[in-house]
Amino acid sequence: MLASNKRNFMIKILTIFFILINVFNVKTFAIVNPTIDFYVNDYANLLNSETKSYIIRANKKLNSQTGAQIVVVTVPSLGNNSLEDYATELFRSFGIGDKTKNNGVLLLLALEERKFRVEVGYGLEGILPDGKTGRIQDEYIIPYLKQDNWNDGIKNGFSAILQIVADEYNVEVGAENAVVAEANNENSNIEFLGMSSYLLFLFLIISFILGMMLQFTKKYKKIKEKIKIIILYLICITILYIFISKEFNIKNCCIFIIVNLLLVIQGILPSRRNGDIDNHNGYSSGGGSFGGGSFGGGGSSGGGGSSRSF
Repeated sequence: MLASNKRNFMIKILTIFFILINVFNVKTFAIVNPTIDFYVNDYANLLNSETKSYIIRANKKLNSQTGAQIVVVTVPSLGNNSLEDYATELFRSFGIGDKTKNNGVLLLLALEERKFRVEVGYGLEGILPDGKTGRIQDEYIIPYLKQDNWNDGIKNGFSAILQIVADEYNVEVGAENAVVAEANNENSNIEFLGMSSYLLFLFLIISFILGMMLQFTKKYKKIKEKIKIIILYLICITILYIFISKEFNIKNCCIFIIVNLLLVIQGILPSRRNGDIDNHNGYSSGGGSFGGGSFGGGGSSGGGGSSRSF
C-alpha cells in the first residue's frame, strides 16, 4: 500500500511537470511576411533609406552570382516566441538562399526584447559557424545597438558577413569595409542558455550543494526519498529558469535540467572514506562538458546561428 502511494505521488509530480512544460511552450507564431524588397524587412522602422538601398543592392549582386542571400528583418516584438524559434520559422517561411545550396543568412533584430540573432543555412555553416557569427555580433553589431545606433550596427554586421560569403564564392559584390567597434567591457554580460553566466553558475553551485546535503543528511537515507526531493528541486529551478530567461526553448531547458541533475548526483556521490570501497584508497570521478547549438535553414534543412542581447 505504501509503495503504491509513493508510486502515485511520483506519477502526479511528473504529470504536473509536463503540464507546466506544455503551458510554457505555448507559442503564437505571428511571423511577418517578406516585403516587396525581400532583402530588407524593417517592420520596426529602424533603418534609413541609405542602409536599405545598400543591403538590397549588394544582395542582388550576390544572389545573381551565387544564389546566396543575406536577409535583414527587424520586428517590434517576438510575441510569446523565443528568438531562436522565431528566427528558424522566419528563415523557412521566407525561403532564404538557394533551396539546393541552402546558402541563406538571416539577420534578425527584436526591438522590444532587445535581442539580435544571426541564423545561417547549412550551406554556409562551414564559413559561418556559431562562434564566428557570435564574434561578428560582439565586434561589429552589438556595440552600436546598445547605443540605439541601428543603421551603423546592422550595416556594419551585414558588411562583415557579406564579405565572408563573397570571399567564399570568389565574387565581388561591392561590400563596404566593416569596422570593429570599440568594446564596452563595463556592461558586458556573457550569456549561456539565455541567462547571465553568473546566475547560471549560481544554479550549478546550488545543485552541487543540494547533492552534498542529501549525501550527509541522515533523514534522507532512502533512495526514493532522495529521488522525490531531486525531482521537486528540478521542477522548481526549471520554472525559475524559464521566468529568468523570459523564453521557453525545449533544447536549452533539457540542457539546463540535465547539467543540474548531473551536479546533484555528483554531490551525492560519496567522497573517499574508510569502508566505502573495501580496502581501496578511494576513487576519482570525472565530469563532462555540455553545449548547444541552434538550427535554421533555407526553407528545407537546418544550419547554425548565434544570438545576443543588447
